[in-house]
Amino acid sequence: MQKTRSSAGHVHLAIRAAALSVSLAVTGSAVSAQTYSFGSVSVTGNQRIEDSTILSYTGISRGETVTAAELNDAAQAIRETGLFSAVEVVPQGGTLVIRVVENPTVNIVAFEGNDRISDEQLAAVVQSTPRDVYSTAQAERDTAAITEAYASQGRIGAVVRPTIIRRDNNRVDLVFEIAEGGITEVERISFVGNQTFSDRRLRGVLETKQAGLLRLLVQRDTFSAERLQFDRQVLTDFYNSRGYPDFLITDVDVSLTRERDAYLITFFVQEGQQFRVGNVTASSQVAGADAQEFLAAARLRTGMVYSPSRIENDIARLETLALRKGLNFVRVDPQITRDDRGLILNVNYALVPGERIFVERIDIEGNTTTLDRVIRRQFNTVEGDPFNPREIRESAERIRALGFFASTDVNAREGSSPDQVVIDVDVTEQPTGSLSFGANYNSDNGVSLVASFSEDNFLGRGQGLSFDISVGADTRNVGVSFSEPAFLGRDLRFGLNANYRTTDNASALYDTETGRFSPSLAFPVSQNGRLSVFYAYEYTDITGVAGERTDPPKDRASIVIFEEAEQGGVSTNSLGYSYSYDTRRAGLDPNTGVILRFGQEFGVGDNQFVRTSASAAVETRVFNDDVILRGTVEGGALKYNEGSSRVTDRYFLGSRIFRGFEPNGVGPRDADTGDALGGNYYAVARVEAEFPLGLPEEYGITGGVFLDHGSVWDVGETYGADVLYNDYTPRTVAGVSIFWDTPIGPLRFNFSEPVDVQEQDETNEFDITISTSF
Repeated sequence: MQKTRSSAGHVHLAIRAAALSVSLAVTGSAVSAQTYSFGSVSVTGNQRIEDSTILSYTGISRGETVTAAELNDAAQAIRETGLFSAVEVVPQGGTLVIRVVENPTVNIVAFEGNDRISDEQLAAVVQSTPRDVYSTAQAERDTAAITEAYASQGRIGAVVRPTIIRRDNNRVDLVFEIAEGGITEVERISFVGNQTFSDRRLRGVLETKQAGLLRLLVQRDTFSAERLQFDRQVLTDFYNSRGYPDFLITDVDVSLTRERDAYLITFFVQEGQQFRVGNVTASSQVAGADAQEFLAAARLRTGMVYSPSRIENDIARLETLALRKGLNFVRVDPQITRDDRGLILNVNYALVPGERIFVERIDIEGNTTTLDRVIRRQFNTVEGDPFNPREIRESAERIRALGFFASTDVNAREGSSPDQVVIDVDVTEQPTGSLSFGANYNSDNGVSLVASFSEDNFLGRGQGLSFDISVGADTRNVGVSFSEPAFLGRDLRFGLNANYRTTDNASALYDTETGRFSPSLAFPVSQNGRLSVFYAYEYTDITGVAGERTDPPKDRASIVIFEEAEQGGVSTNSLGYSYSYDTRRAGLDPNTGVILRFGQEFGVGDNQFVRTSASAAVETRVFNDDVILRGTVEGGALKYNEGSSRVTDRYFLGSRIFRGFEPNGVGPRDADTGDALGGNYYAVARVEAEFPLGLPEEYGITGGVFLDHGSVWDVGETYGADVLYNDYTPRTVAGVSIFWDTPIGPLRFNFSEPVDVQEQDETNEFDITISTSF
């Protein structure tokens, strides 16, 4: 009996709760049996939202028989709209009464206490906007988003508190009160388990950096979970590309210091053994595909250090060969077998039939400025082509390489049928232009004021446009350039360059004026090779020649300069070409890159000449990638068939080509006046090494040694002047360098010591240049 009374009591309470409010869950078989039918509905408390709209949320129609549980579900459905702060659904006889209290409308969204992140940036993070219905849940999500934005900048101690200020007409101001706190930086990155490569070398691979002296400018020494995930991948790629296929990151420990003001990151790794390539073979299951013919197109060779990138490049070659032979839907499957005893991996390129899947369409979203065609032309695939996943991945990389987008996602999904796929491209644009004013310094020209404008995505067409002007004590320069990377819709780059330069030579008794206008076309001729053809119009003049011919040598310019200046302004027209071969584009060898360049310019008209230039450069890493070795050989030759060269045409070796000399400090010069005259020929060889100095790598400071050897010679027509060093007279300079990778650019400080120079040469024991890899 007691158990029966208890059950009856629970049922009575449940029915009573359903009659007054459906805010409590209703259970029990007796309640489920209770039904209601309504001939009318009364909605109260609503101001902005129509009665019919609220009724539609319930899913109940007039005259419909419903249970108490269904009334409870109807009230919950109204609450889940987020439009109301209170909801009651009450049956009263034949009328269903719905009482609501509407959430207020957001009047404004404001931020207080923020300094490091602007209001505009925070507004882009939050989802609450003016004129929306206020939602407590959304305000909490916005609070979390703001907190995450500060955490991505290393401010994990930031506190965000949403508050509302009530206004008339059921409106509220939503204010996020922010206490930003200090930056929690990455104090140390260390590795456990690495034996082949040093901690310093591995830290150089990562995107995350340790905090250093210039931490306010580096912006990568704050902890970011997304950046750390990227670091895991690049560290794995680093080892895999150097023959360590078994490399594994077993754990990444991220902890805070005791003071909770800095992160300590430790990577636990297992390197495994380095493997080399064993036998390289090919097999074919595709009719018309000769395995040996495809094997001949591969570049992987026995004895090479194993690298997935080498295999990926071979796959691209073989699939391209299949398309050229009219074989569609051919998939190259690299079958790899291990020989653990010999530490080799045997590779068999298996040509197998692929799935017959076609590209239905390519959908592009997120590009508000960039035209669709700029993105679409990064695809070699068009609608209706066979679907090639590798080609789609490469297209995604080309889109990212444009530099127009902060993020790029390229995915494939099933289309209108199983044999069709749709390629979705989702991009987020970022600024692509810059306007700058400032000062520039180099050892050759001193200090100059600089103003420049550049836009890499002009009018959203993917075109480049730049303008710069510099004014120094001795030089003035104005330059304009324009480029169209897909001229006539093809892989053909059109360029247009115009430059005007005047000099007031502090080291010579004459001035110069030079203008050049040159359109060009460039296109690929091989995987690593590119050819450029151009036309050039050039105007040169020699002005301000000091003194008279009869003046003493110390008071006048060289006779050569007088003779060349008397020709007045000279205009030349020329046609030319330039070929470059760059293995860094393919990335086949992660440790070594080679660049070869060769070009010629042919003067036509009254001044017929041939200008030839060539260079070869190589860079490689040794001693487990800790030391970088560089070698460069370059030279030029200017030969006139009609007319003769002038000081404005001939070669002068600046500090970027030959270190250890003042501007115009090496080469032929007038024996009487000392004027540097330049030469029609030059040749220089440079070798150098860059190595760590034991300083924390976050400082970006490394050391180096170098040796330069070369000469510039042959003035051509001397007009009877006594010219020193007119024949090939080699010089040699040795020195040490300090490389400093600063936030404003990579700087190089050279300290030179002449080894073999001539008496009249003007040496320079110290100079500052921009550091380059080659």
